[in-house]
Amino acid sequence: MSKGLLHQLGFVRQVTLNAVRGLPEAMLDVVPEGFNNNMRWNLGHIYVVQERFAFHFAGEPVLLPDSFERWFAKGTKPGDWQEEQLPKLDTLLELLAAQPIRIAEKLHDRLEEQTAMPFTTGTGVPLHTVGEFLSYTLYHEGIHFNSISLLKRLAANGR
Repeated sequence: MSKGLLHQLGFVRQVTLNAVRGLPEAMLDVVPEGFNNNMRWNLGHIYVVQERFAFHFAGEPVLLPDSFERWFAKGTKPGDWQEEQLPKLDTLLELLAAQPIRIAEKLHDRLEEQTAMPFTTGTGVPLHTVGEFLSYTLYHEGIHFNSISLLKRLAANGR
């Protein structure tokens, strides 16, 4: 299971990165009417959640740049952002590309390990092992990839 799961983490991440690579910075910040978030938020949110689910619950150090929790945690939105030094697309791409590699290096042999603190997701899914946490991040990233794809289409059409 470990090789397959780690491969899927890398594959899904590449699909996400390919969807936004080369987009203009301004396009990342479009929040269409009826939406709370933009592509920049979705990218940062994917990073924050996977960082927490992969490393925090496994008892490993978490690599979260300053303000990432405040900008990208669940329940945040660009309309509440006060800072103007948001991470550029290149920074987000670098962090997101490196994350699955770090996960594979640190956790490849720990997927069956029970976490110190089980967690139940907002959708009611109980997570107990490192592998379960990582598997859930695939679902989570898929949801946000869909949002990114929709936001990209709307921003390209000037909506």
